[in-house]
Amino acid sequence: MKAKQFQEIIESWYASNKRELPWRDVGNPYLIWVSEIILQQTRINQGYDYYLRFTARFPDVAALAAASEDEVLKAWEGLGYYSRARNLHAAAKSIVAHGGFPRTYEEVRSLKGIGDYTAAAICSFAYGMPVATIDGNVYRVLSRVFGIDAPIDTTQGRREFKELADSLLDVERPADYNQALMDFGALQCCPSSPQCISCPFHEFCVAYKGDLIDLLPVKSKKVALKHRFFIYVLITKGGSLLIHRRRKGDIWAGLYEPYLIERERADDTALPDTPFIEYCLQMGASLKLLAQDVKHVLTHRVIHAAFYMLDLPADSSADSSCLPEGYFFVTREDLNRYAFPVLTTKSVGHLFPF
Repeated sequence: MKAKQFQEIIESWYASNKRELPWRDVGNPYLIWVSEIILQQTRINQGYDYYLRFTARFPDVAALAAASEDEVLKAWEGLGYYSRARNLHAAAKSIVAHGGFPRTYEEVRSLKGIGDYTAAAICSFAYGMPVATIDGNVYRVLSRVFGIDAPIDTTQGRREFKELADSLLDVERPADYNQALMDFGALQCCPSSPQCISCPFHEFCVAYKGDLIDLLPVKSKKVALKHRFFIYVLITKGGSLLIHRRRKGDIWAGLYEPYLIERERADDTALPDTPFIEYCLQMGASLKLLAQDVKHVLTHRVIHAAFYMLDLPADSSADSSCLPEGYFFVTREDLNRYAFPVLTTKSVGHLFPF
């Protein structure tokens, strides 16, 4: 199939199936950038409302740069992959420091947290640059229509797909073409149960004719899941909850959570006698098991959690000098100022609303 024919088919399909989205056709690189970062690892139906709230809170790059990290993470709360928010914040500060949003592909690509796809999307959608965007949807469409079995997670495979994507790009209408191809992958050539019968590539598609739909695209590597075992203890006193900020270099870095004990084994969910737990019990705290065997699945990790509650008497003598390093009490009213992992908000929110 020639490039012109491919372009005509995909753009004709797009004319009838285009999704109306608030970040489309705006020509604003900041808004496009925010949408692309939100939609990494996030479905549009989930990211849509987050985008509206985030851009209402931070309407331009200057507002984002001026915010604190806690404010940005709170606005991101529930989206996951919080390094995206931290990188977005750091890049916003860099953009403001350099006098405005970069105008070249190389400068956009150099921003923290921006890879080849996101740089191409910003430059194509905001500036009309003739650069091909290649995301998971594009890999899937091209691999199936053209029957490419090169693994998409290898250097050689990525190079082969890039060469094909570049050769097919409509350089006269790069923004429409790129968005058409991605929408086609999301709506028509879906990962499972694609709409092959009504597909405009029906008679050309190598995967359809060769019964290869479920085999393409190809990935060569599978990342093993890592299992971790958390015991959360909601330590409360007079309507306040003990929390701390998670350290850098681990999941949920920069977010807050209740008192945490991590164990090595799945069957070890009994509350351990740590010095601080013993201290709380000596101060007259009442102990209650809230939940066990709570499973939270991340991309390459599964968190297995148990939840306990230790309620200290309001008149107990426990004060900040007795707390583990980095921990502090927050009142129920102030909890909404802090961003928490979904695991904790979902599991205990009905008892101590976050």
